[in-house]
Amino acid sequence: PEACIEHPDAVLQLHKEFVHNGAEVLQATTFWASEERLSGKSDSVNDSACKLAKQAADDGEDILIAGSVSRTDYYKEGRGKERCQEEFKKQLKYYVENDLDFVVAEYFDHTDEAEWAVEVLKTAQKPVMATLCIGPKGDVDGVSPGDCAIRLAKAGANVVGVNCRFGPDNGIETIKLMKAALEKAGVQAYLAIQPYGYHTPDASLTGYRAMAEYPFALEPRTLTRADCHKYALAAYEAGARYIAGCCGFQPMHIRAVSEALQDKRDGRVAPVTQNYGKWFNSLESQDKQSDRTKAEYWLSLCAATGRPSNPAISKPVLTEEEQLKESASF
Repeated sequence: PEACIEHPDAVLQLHKEFVHNGAEVLQATTFWASEERLSGKSDSVNDSACKLAKQAADDGEDILIAGSVSRTDYYKEGRGKERCQEEFKKQLKYYVENDLDFVVAEYFDHTDEAEWAVEVLKTAQKPVMATLCIGPKGDVDGVSPGDCAIRLAKAGANVVGVNCRFGPDNGIETIKLMKAALEKAGVQAYLAIQPYGYHTPDASLTGYRAMAEYPFALEPRTLTRADCHKYALAAYEAGARYIAGCCGFQPMHIRAVSEALQDKRDGRVAPVTQNYGKWFNSLESQDKQSDRTKAEYWLSLCAATGRPSNPAISKPVLTEEEQLKESASF
């Protein structure tokens, strides 16, 4: 987040790239920008982050801006609800002063701390979204995805779901569990999914953090444009209506999501698509007869990795017990 005051032009340009590629929401670069983590810089970082996102939104039409709070070390240190909520309030102040459109509690792995965050965010009198960094097994306290969703919705979140740590397939499985539980309990909330930008079929309880390749050898798992196209449609089918990406998602990935869902959102078209057509049409100028100019080719392709000696799946370097211990200290 310090980039907002150290390299604001770069942050602004990145926001604009996402708008150009079809993003309808810009999240201010406020993740991990609490006073706890950025002592002495938090105020200027949060204010700058909000202003940069709003400036970039002027490049598009009807772009929404959000600001977020995330989990604290105070929770893990046992400092209690009041201390954690004090930290959330410090960031929320800037989202209210800059009149952002909605607020987000994200990247929580303990549902009760996420509930505390939602309680604070509700005071802004703006829509609230709450997402957990969990997979199909639920949070680190053993709370199931369905119960997580119900609790967050009852706490006041208008949108609930998942973000980070797990790839699209794991995330879709998780929000299906959330949707089923919400419907069974008769609790109303929209569903959101913002997966990790890498394939994690072998992820365990805490997702990528236990994988052998984390953090410096994840590139072979990177999502392709076709992966993102298929993810967007599958997420929509699963019931998600806030469909986005987390770490590893680049503007090209959001373009694929935007184009996949174009018919689902009243034909809204990304600026880059208006100018150049859909991503898989870019080869038409070279060979109009080629199958490679058709979506079906790319969406059905089983892409080779070019790494004949690499396994498709790896074993977690941490057991689930070790993952729980690590979660308690990070």
